[in-house]
Amino acid sequence: MILQKSNITTIDFLAGTMLLVDKPANWTSFDVVNKIRFRLKHRLGIKKIKVGHAGTLDPLATGLLIICTGKMTKQIDSYQGMPKEYTGTIRLGATTPSLDLETPIDATFPTHHITTELIEKTRQQFIGDLQQYPPMFSAIKVDGQPLYKQARKGKTVEVKARPIHIYEFDITNMAMPDLDFRVRCSKGTYIRSLAYDFGKAMQSGGHLAHLVRTKIGDYKLEDAWNLEELIAELEK
Repeated sequence: MILQKSNITTIDFLAGTMLLVDKPANWTSFDVVNKIRFRLKHRLGIKKIKVGHAGTLDPLATGLLIICTGKMTKQIDSYQGMPKEYTGTIRLGATTPSLDLETPIDATFPTHHITTELIEKTRQQFIGDLQQYPPMFSAIKVDGQPLYKQARKGKTVEVKARPIHIYEFDITNMAMPDLDFRVRCSKGTYIRSLAYDFGKAMQSGGHLAHLVRTKIGDYKLEDAWNLEELIAELEK
């Protein structure tokens, strides 16, 4: 069952429900899960309830997060496999270790040669089946350790490219060095890596300056709960 705003008092959270939540900036996906779990335990007067999310969003990103409770957590894998849609901004001419704004710029590159024609030609190269290297600042585990823990220690770990699929990739606005975009992609796609690879393909640099997840499958951000409003409802 999907939790609608009109029927929150009738939901059996232990039997299971699925919530659409708009993740705020500077929250991890696990922060959202932990906050909801805490409020549910208090609301229901219990010590334990299963709560999980179906697809991590980076701390600086905002947008749609699917949260499952109770027996609905068994459905998480099916939600994770759905295509995702994002909007955001790629900033050309510079790179960062995290491939977004979490870390400072580590290198700058020329952008004077980048034309509308070059952007369009490059965009077309990023549609279809691709091989993508995940960011070092990610939760992927190598030898039992998340990559981001190694990265924050200044260590570099060799990772293999992974197959992904880009269904749609549109540049919606150009205000150099910023390019606004919309992308619809497969499970496992890192938009930070897409931003980096896009800049590199134009003989420049690129990093992610802004990101919003707008859809997971047919589920839309516009139908999601504001997190503060959801917590307030759960506290009643």
